Amino acid sequence: MPADIPYPRTARTTPTRAPQRASWDRALVHRILDEGYLCHLGFVREGAPVVLPTLYARVGERLYVHGSTGSSPVRAAGGAADGLPVCVTVTHVDGLVLARSAFHHSVNYRSVVVHGTARPVTDAGEKAAALDAIVDQAVPGRAADCRPADRKESAATAVLAIDLTEVSAKTRTGGPNDDAGDLDLPHWSGVVPVGVRYGAPEPAADLAAGTPVPDYLTARPGA
Repeated sequence: MPADIPYPRTARTTPTRAPQRASWDRALVHRILDEGYLCHLGFVREGAPVVLPTLYARVGERLYVHGSTGSSPVRAAGGAADGLPVCVTVTHVDGLVLARSAFHHSVNYRSVVVHGTARPVTDAGEKAAALDAIVDQAVPGRAADCRPADRKESAATAVLAIDLTEVSAKTRTGGPNDDAGDLDLPHWSGVVPVGVRYGAPEPAADLAAGTPVPDYLTARPGA
């Protein structure tokens, strides 16, 4: 699907609060997803909502979510004839917005919400490619620089696939929205920027002396 064709709006992807911050722009959704690697996967188990943090990767118009073969969503998805209805969220916090009033405090953020049906990935080739993508989503270049999973490890690892069909993004930027009547109050007002910083790589205690740090690690911001 071309990046300039937006995702269709649905009742579930149209927010009722601050709808002007919502977007169905496909390129924006992809940028937000591609910048992260940790998502929250929501589903219903035995009539109660469950939300779990897990790793993910986007490959085209599909989201792959990592899990173990014994995890609740994997078992539920495998046991459902039509897959498991899920909601996946990804959020980046870009700033703390401090207003003169407590009511107008906020957060600058970029987020994506995905509604869909999760299905277990059973094809060996697709599963291997998805696991590589999940590794590279967190650390680009790492999948080719480590031992791939063996048969036993692969059997203990599960991947769920969710097609990107019912998706929306929501963002907030800018400063606080102080009320006119609060502008003369003596409280500091503005934005505290928030960002991700990677520290210098720390070698394992048993790493052979002289093993170089890979370029894909030293090139990361802050490394």
